[in-house]
Amino acid sequence: MGAILEAITSYNGWFYWALLSAAFAALTAIFAKLGLAGVDSDLATLLRTAVIILVLGAFVGYTGKWTNPMDLAPKTLGFLVLSGLATGASWVCYFRALSIGEASKVAPVDKLSLILVAVFAVLFLGERPSAREWLGISLIGAGVVVLGLKR
Repeated sequence: MGAILEAITSYNGWFYWALLSAAFAALTAIFAKLGLAGVDSDLATLLRTAVIILVLGAFVGYTGKWTNPMDLAPKTLGFLVLSGLATGASWVCYFRALSIGEASKVAPVDKLSLILVAVFAVLFLGERPSAREWLGISLIGAGVVVLGLKR
């Protein structure tokens, strides 16, 4: 157990945030599935987004991190807009899938994005995952295939 904790702490904090992200993403799927009862998935996505805007707006304001977005470099702003558009499209698709599928199947298939991130990171960012990392990524892909197979 000590070796595991030592390995976790050696990641300079990013690993903690990634674990919290995974936990909140899991809760997102459960809360969304419960919240989709009797509501259109697109409206549910809009309501979720409104909550995110309010909470993050309050957080950024409270911590004094607000700056004028128009002061950002055009390239930075452009990529952030593209990221927002991709996030919105992802959320619309995710909520539609949750509205008709089981959360325990939809969420893992959604994580196919992990494989795509690795591939896109190699193609567009010049990253080079190790053989061990590719093995882990491949195992995630195999899990998605198993989940997608019809019984």
